[in-house]
Amino acid sequence: MNARAKDISDQALEAQMRELRNDFPILSQQVNGKPLVFLDSAASSQRPQSVIDAVVDYETQAHANVHRGVHALSHRATERYEGAREKVRAFINAANTEEIIFTRGTTESINLVANSFVAPGLQSGDEIVITHLEHHANIVPWQMLCERTGAQLRVAPVNADGAVEADAVIELFTARTVMVAVSAVSNALGTILPLEAIISAAHERDLPVLVDGAQAVPHSDVDVQALDADFFAFSAHKMVGPTGVGVLYGKRALLEAMPPWQGGGDMIAEVRFDGTTYNELPYKFEAGTPNISGVVGLGAAIDYLSSIGMDRIARYEGILLDYLQARLDEFDDIRIVGRAPHKAAVASFVMDDVHPHDLGTIVDHYGVAVRTGHHCAMPIMQFFDVPGTARASLAFYNHREDIDVLVEALAIVRKMFK
Repeated sequence: MNARAKDISDQALEAQMRELRNDFPILSQQVNGKPLVFLDSAASSQRPQSVIDAVVDYETQAHANVHRGVHALSHRATERYEGAREKVRAFINAANTEEIIFTRGTTESINLVANSFVAPGLQSGDEIVITHLEHHANIVPWQMLCERTGAQLRVAPVNADGAVEADAVIELFTARTVMVAVSAVSNALGTILPLEAIISAAHERDLPVLVDGAQAVPHSDVDVQALDADFFAFSAHKMVGPTGVGVLYGKRALLEAMPPWQGGGDMIAEVRFDGTTYNELPYKFEAGTPNISGVVGLGAAIDYLSSIGMDRIARYEGILLDYLQARLDEFDDIRIVGRAPHKAAVASFVMDDVHPHDLGTIVDHYGVAVRTGHHCAMPIMQFFDVPGTARASLAFYNHREDIDVLVEALAIVRKMFK
């Protein structure tokens, strides 16, 4: 944490961060006649004006296909597209831009690794290790591989607090383990997983590790070289960027050895009817015309987050999360689902005798947006024996008053059902 984050009081930090809300035009509106209180950033964060402006500027001043033209607009588009790749590299501290693959999002990134890295050598009886906290995007691709090959999925358990102990993952490693795939942060509960211990133990056994970092990148510094993950996946729309674009980081040696997953334009160097020569990294994995405006927006999102400082964001959101959980604990009929000691920006909860969808519908009438349901994490809902939860997820553009409005709306819900 740098000096500007740690050398000021919590009150001073909150005052500084409060001003950032003005950067987000969507947050100034009213919903159902009430000021919007947006507490659903884990599903998709909002975008600051600077990101919107960057996309509009690209669309109105520089739109053309990348890498394929000699004219001025193509040069402009390519420059902005590849400039964003360098911004991503620096943001996560990858060694070089060849390790940054643009995808449609975390889901496609994981599927790319499953189909290009794991599938070619996977055999019946091989094992893939995940945890009980995973998003469906880090469950279903591995299930599909197992169904095709006879491989097995092994799932590390959670404890009663919704935490995963490193030992619970490591104990599943066997001579047949070929892949370890874990989230950095649970989207459903906010639990932070012990990645360093898991990755270190896996590498002692020469096991590759993929990290689903979709919920980590928006809330904290990420250094992929220090983390030493073999693959790291995340999405722009979780980090104040556009939808439909994401990143797969992979260690260069691994990416070079992997065959392409999809075929078509831009992933080729030469095409003949008797064979095709594939392009170099990173383009080998970027078939077809990419989401250029989305990548430009991702670059602008990184500029914006970097101007704030991820250390400041992490500290401020920690303050808000403590306040949110304390306010929810004021209700004797609300139970927070997931009490892990290390969490990021999420409180998932249930209210006695009230279905989460009913709760979410009622608080929406007071302008409060929370997510309700299973959050694409059905197994963890089944573990806690709930049909779903209401999930309030925070971002640095929230403040304490947002939480107070949520609590007021929850008091109305309780009164209606009691």
